[in-house]
Amino acid sequence: MQTTFTPDQLTDPATKRSNEILRACVHCGFCTATCPTYQVLGDELDSPRGRIYQIKDMLENERVPDPKTVMHIDRCLSCLACMTTCPSGVHYMHLVDHARAYIEQNYKRPLSDRALRWVLARILPYPNRFRLALLGAKIGRPFARFIPDPRLRAMIAMAPKVIPPVSRNDDPQTFAVADKKMRVALMTGCAQRALNTDINDATIRLLTRLGAEVVIPDGQGCCGALTHHMGKEDESHATAAKNIRAWVAQMDAGLDAIVINTSGCGTTVKDYRHMFRNTDLATDAARVSAIAMDVSEALMKLDLPTQADQNTKVAYHAACSLQHGQQIKTHPKTLLKKVGFTVLEPADSHLCCGSAGTYNLMQPEISAQLKDRKVQTLEALQPDIIAAGNIGCMMQIGSGTDTPIVHTVELLDWATGGPRPAGLDGKAGQTPPVPILR
Repeated sequence: MQTTFTPDQLTDPATKRSNEILRACVHCGFCTATCPTYQVLGDELDSPRGRIYQIKDMLENERVPDPKTVMHIDRCLSCLACMTTCPSGVHYMHLVDHARAYIEQNYKRPLSDRALRWVLARILPYPNRFRLALLGAKIGRPFARFIPDPRLRAMIAMAPKVIPPVSRNDDPQTFAVADKKMRVALMTGCAQRALNTDINDATIRLLTRLGAEVVIPDGQGCCGALTHHMGKEDESHATAAKNIRAWVAQMDAGLDAIVINTSGCGTTVKDYRHMFRNTDLATDAARVSAIAMDVSEALMKLDLPTQADQNTKVAYHAACSLQHGQQIKTHPKTLLKKVGFTVLEPADSHLCCGSAGTYNLMQPEISAQLKDRKVQTLEALQPDIIAAGNIGCMMQIGSGTDTPIVHTVELLDWATGGPRPAGLDGKAGQTPPVPILR
């Protein structure tokens, strides 16, 4: 694609990077075949190719974003299926992130939009605040039908029936092992700590059982993805910087990996190298990105025992941030098969479920259509269990099916000696925290 940025414009690192990405695009349109919003809406402007044209025009002309352009860019899920499909290697993620930051700086949204984004940015990344908000949503659920704004109704519907108690396993500490094979830092996350504490508990049990010393670093928190995808760069970089400093402190004491069991967070942490490339944290950010691993990557490096057939059919949902953002497509399935589960995949495994961070709260109508489509293809497999590697996907899909859905790591923990996942009985967040090696 031909671009006309001026030399002065290209002195800005973000614009220079966007120019490189735009020039790689050859207008082929392969991306439209795997774009969820294009599949649902059928509008070229709601496809990656259409958004690329709009972003190019907006950035080249340095114009104030108009409501139509903002609408189409807001509708993007950042599922990154287009990057998997693109034969030219167009790095759409960095381009749309730049566009969102530009919109945040140059466009005044309607008051209701600004208020919603402000609330989400100041609640979701903070587990204690999020717990209080979930409690308020739970109390307000009987009155949800009287609320005219579908986005507020979606926020209320997000609250689980049971809000799990705080897990002390998420506190800064070290879970030591007798025969240490590796030392890892576990990112405990933010929203996940309020929605489902079973996932981190199961991860710690499984990793320690397999010989990994697990450190919960002091000072870590939200990865910054939620605010990053809203274009709020200052906020996202501030929380990400805290993580970098917390993890580097552990790296200096010897660390083999930073393990992340929420794939949306993993995609962002692995991109810290790019996010901080022009800052004084560039070197440390690159060190962090170099050893960041999805939990499935870490488990592939450990000796997960082969187990007998579990006689259980598991429908595996591939989170977009894992299969497209991190290009991890086989590890979770390989691990599940190794411990004896029969793994099934839906026909639309490449398409998003509609969760996409805060997308299901800000674009509830489109999100609901994608959820219904995903649930139908999963239920068509007639599985006993649905497994996923991302809390957002679990909440989204779980709200549309009676088939129990749990994190992949919970099934691996169960198959190798851990407790039966409480989520299989509709009690997510209530698995006993013991036994855990300390």
